[in-house]
Amino acid sequence: MTGTLDRLLADPLLLGAAALGFFVVLLLLMASLRAARSARTTEALAGELRRLGQGQTQLAGSLQTVSETAAQTQMHVLQTVETRLAEVQRQMAERLAETTLRQQRSIGEMHEKIQEVLHGQTEKTGASLTKLQERLAAIDKAQDNIQKLSGDVLSLQDILANKQSRGAFGEIQLHDIVSKALPADSYTWQAKMPNGTRADCLVHLPNPPGPIVIDAKFPLEAYEHYVMAEERDQKKRALAAFGHSVRKHIRDISDKYISPGDTADGAMMFLPSEAVYAELHARLPAIVREGFAARVWIVSPTTCMATLNTMRAILKDARMREQAGAIRTELGLLHGDVERLSDRVANLDRHFEQARRDVEQIKISAEKAGTRSGRLHNFDFEGPEQHTALPGE
Repeated sequence: MTGTLDRLLADPLLLGAAALGFFVVLLLLMASLRAARSARTTEALAGELRRLGQGQTQLAGSLQTVSETAAQTQMHVLQTVETRLAEVQRQMAERLAETTLRQQRSIGEMHEKIQEVLHGQTEKTGASLTKLQERLAAIDKAQDNIQKLSGDVLSLQDILANKQSRGAFGEIQLHDIVSKALPADSYTWQAKMPNGTRADCLVHLPNPPGPIVIDAKFPLEAYEHYVMAEERDQKKRALAAFGHSVRKHIRDISDKYISPGDTADGAMMFLPSEAVYAELHARLPAIVREGFAARVWIVSPTTCMATLNTMRAILKDARMREQAGAIRTELGLLHGDVERLSDRVANLDRHFEQARRDVEQIKISAEKAGTRSGRLHNFDFEGPEQHTALPGE
């Protein structure tokens, strides 16, 4: 009964039905009172009361039915609402997942684009920095070269101011040219001559023409005075002194480094400056001709390199001739070896032919021995003795 009352209080429909039933009961009671007042018949009132009890019973059953129907309806509504809510949640989850996926894709594409842009900017920046570093390195290198050139100019001035240093400078320059133009075994530095002197460089050429000397100690004092002279008379006197110095140096080279039978019939005078070489040929051609007559060839760094290349060709030709002679000697020895090999092959062939004949004879003897062995195996000791001649008997 308590559970039914709780359901009535919880459900508005049941509560309304209960109120309606109470109102009907109240009306019936009022009618009963009126009937009692009339007092016509107590029995009728009792019948009414019985009918009222039956009506209450029916009302309670109707209320129970209404409560159960309402509960089923509420359960159906709840199930429908829950199903719809689940469907809505599923659709929202799907839409949310699609939206999230699209956002992730958009974010990924945007991230890739940003990465590409950043990578491109990084590469451009790196390339710019690399070019900037290269340019800075080139600037630093140029500055170092300028400083080094300044130092070299000062060193060159110091070298040209000292006679011994100037000679060493010419020898160093000549050494660089000779070492680049000729093989290492084709020249000698500070070679001792038969007359006791020492040549700056002796090139070992084959006869003819023979070893030739290159002298690198050219006097530059007179040329420096000629260059530094400002007045016309001073230049004329300086030029004459320069010619006299060159003429004396030509005679010294001819006397020291040209020895018939020991060296070639000429020598080379090396000038470490193209300017001196050009000035000498332009201002003092007679002295150049005197050098030719004395067989002293005046060369500059450029002409010396050309002359050395010609000497290298001469050395190469001489070595080729030597190698050709060695090759001819080896070919003669090889021809003799081939002839001896042919004789030995012929002897071996004869030995092989004799061995082949011996093997054939051995095969014939083996066949005869086999035949005799078979005949002895089949010999009939009880019958008459028979003898069959073998081939070759």
